Amino acid sequence: MLARVADSLYWMSRYLERAEHTARLLDVHLNLVPDQMPAVSARRRDRLIACLWAPVPEGGIQSDYQLYDLLVFDQTNHNSVIACIAAARENARQVREQVSTEMWQQLNELYLNVRNSRLDDVWEAQPSAFLHAIKQGSHLFQGITDATLSHGQGWQFIQLGRTIERVLSIVSLLQVETQALTLRGDINEEYSQWVGLLRSCTAFEAYSKVYTAHVEPRRVVEFLLLNAEFPHSVCFSVRSIQTALDAIAAYTDTHRGARVYRLAGRLRALLDYGQIDEIIDNGLAEFLEDIRVQAGQIHDAIYQMYITYPIEEKLTA
Repeated sequence: MLARVADSLYWMSRYLERAEHTARLLDVHLNLVPDQMPAVSARRRDRLIACLWAPVPEGGIQSDYQLYDLLVFDQTNHNSVIACIAAARENARQVREQVSTEMWQQLNELYLNVRNSRLDDVWEAQPSAFLHAIKQGSHLFQGITDATLSHGQGWQFIQLGRTIERVLSIVSLLQVETQALTLRGDINEEYSQWVGLLRSCTAFEAYSKVYTAHVEPRRVVEFLLLNAEFPHSVCFSVRSIQTALDAIAAYTDTHRGARVYRLAGRLRALLDYGQIDEIIDNGLAEFLEDIRVQAGQIHDAIYQMYITYPIEEKLTA
């Protein structure tokens, strides 16, 4: 597969995952606001901006209206929903022959829906419904991709993009939220915040089936970090990264001892054998930062291996 094709499919998937993640977190925030004191809502806004890597405008964000604009419609924010969907569409356009007609149509429909919407109209109508449409559009694209695209190299790079983005997004969310919330003792005052964290990862129902509806901070962190069966956990996503890399290795006859495979295997082992009590007692912040750094190294190694490699290196491999 050409490096430019792999690059475009990888980033198309990453950008769309980022847009869906942003819409989901913002929707959860808006649903929590009516039950919170203004000071609590203001702190949640600050945390949301931090975990979504959004630039803070001069004067800060003083209302949920401004937050909505920043995270959804502000094109100067390269991580806003509209910017990410536009970037995903542009990457798909560059490799139009590599995506199915149904994928292109769905991505175009999602893009036009966001581009033709206006903040005031959305805010005065149903802001949560608009975010739901974005999430649904992204999920439809993923389903259409799985149903209409051959599960070859291109499809594997799409999986890589989505799962690497998901690891980084969930880790960033956990870094910000666990720094602000209580991991030990009474959490009555923060109960809704921990439930909100689970809902931000579409995890509340899945968590309840494993631990019942009793929300315990350590179990929430354990579930989002180490559960091997839940699609939005870090462990599940890292396993998916390794699965995609193994498939790409088979297609390209790549040596399994290459750096990218060693990095993916090391990160998977870290999560497969991690124990939540040890992780928290030894420093959750350090553990999360280690995952973030290792995921970044995997991204760099993918680029070095498949996208930006020197041509003479490939010819002599």
